[in-house]
Amino acid sequence: MKKKIFSVAVFLIFAGLLFGQGQRKIQFTEYDLPNGLHVILHEDHSTPIVAITVSYHVGSKNEKPDRTGFAHFFEHLMFEGSKYIKREQYFKIVQSAGGTLNANTSWDRTFYYEVLPSNQLKLGLWLESERMLHLKIDSVGVETQRKVVKEERKQRFDNQPYGSVLEETFKHAYKVHPYRWLPIGSVQYIDKAKLSEFIDFYKTYYVPNNATLSIAGDINPAQAEKWIKEYFGTIPRGTRKIYRPNVVEPPQKEEIRDTVYDNIRLPLVLEAYHIPAETSPEYYAIDMLTTLLSGGRSSRIYKTLVDKTQKALQAGSFPLALEDPGLFLTFGIANVGVNPKDLETLIDAEIEKVKTEPIPDKEFEKLQNQIKNRIVTSYSTDLGIAEALSDFHVFYHNTNLINTELQNYMKVTKQDIQNVAKKYLNKKNSVVLYYLPKTAKNKKN
Repeated sequence: MKKKIFSVAVFLIFAGLLFGQGQRKIQFTEYDLPNGLHVILHEDHSTPIVAITVSYHVGSKNEKPDRTGFAHFFEHLMFEGSKYIKREQYFKIVQSAGGTLNANTSWDRTFYYEVLPSNQLKLGLWLESERMLHLKIDSVGVETQRKVVKEERKQRFDNQPYGSVLEETFKHAYKVHPYRWLPIGSVQYIDKAKLSEFIDFYKTYYVPNNATLSIAGDINPAQAEKWIKEYFGTIPRGTRKIYRPNVVEPPQKEEIRDTVYDNIRLPLVLEAYHIPAETSPEYYAIDMLTTLLSGGRSSRIYKTLVDKTQKALQAGSFPLALEDPGLFLTFGIANVGVNPKDLETLIDAEIEKVKTEPIPDKEFEKLQNQIKNRIVTSYSTDLGIAEALSDFHVFYHNTNLINTELQNYMKVTKQDIQNVAKKYLNKKNSVVLYYLPKTAKNKKN
């Protein structure tokens, strides 16, 4: 117990140093190469490591409706090798140098990274430049990754309990916007795609003028700039038109409700509400609303559904922060014998309570502290800083938001949180899905 108290005290002291007089300023430099590559550098000598990240401003929303899954496919294909990196060697090179690496794809961007000992910065830069300039796209690599992607879809979506919940939610919530499909895409479209289509996609989106190179860690900025120029400066600027969808999803005028029968034992109730884009000033209040409702075991939804009434095995809410207007999701997994309608009623009651009752001062103070805690944690690693710097540049066109983000949250009032709840969390703006066991469908029939 004494050790736990000591750990909490150390954290509070650390948080106080960062936030007592305002957020600790994260220093960085940024510039563009002539070919359009945006570069961000953050120098931090606290540990002898460096995070090298490249974010391509391409996600599933840049795809064609009959060719979904391309951006996610390239998340895998970019590790296949290049002109000077043999097939299946990318991971081995990084790991043998003492590093880690990975990538992820969203609706809006694809993100790659290596975390290496700082004396391997040059290696990391060469690896990223190789796949930006010389990626190997051939029938062997494409067919290999077709199998990998199909297997991933089976494991994570098709054969997973509740695995289709996001896919069903977005399919119901969006009628015209490309957010209506998930980054994982459709197997049938990946199977139909020709080698030439993958090459075209690469030449369009994986170019320096559609990329941000963000580096954080134990670096000498002057030396880093020389190596960046050496490895990335000669990569030709992309000349193809980059598709940026400007379609606007029309406002939802009435509740959308459906039932999905799945290979599950316990029912799930999900409610999704349309919310503005992550760059909206209202988003800070929406994010804080999420934390109020489901930020931890002492949050409102968890306490009511799981602890007090014991109607739910698990419950929560989260906003999907997207470049275009996204969704606010709240859900509950029912306990044995619980009617899903009862679960929905409890969720709605907690949402209505936020709209109609003032947030107590003590709860609001706790909410602010949770936000501070989250920001401290997210910026506690070089990778976290590098990714945040990149995202603030790509989506907000203001990299320095990394230094004002906390201030924006702390400006949110209790009334602001109530206002966004009233404005967006209403039934006419919602998708309500009941996930029920397949046995329930058989009984119904």
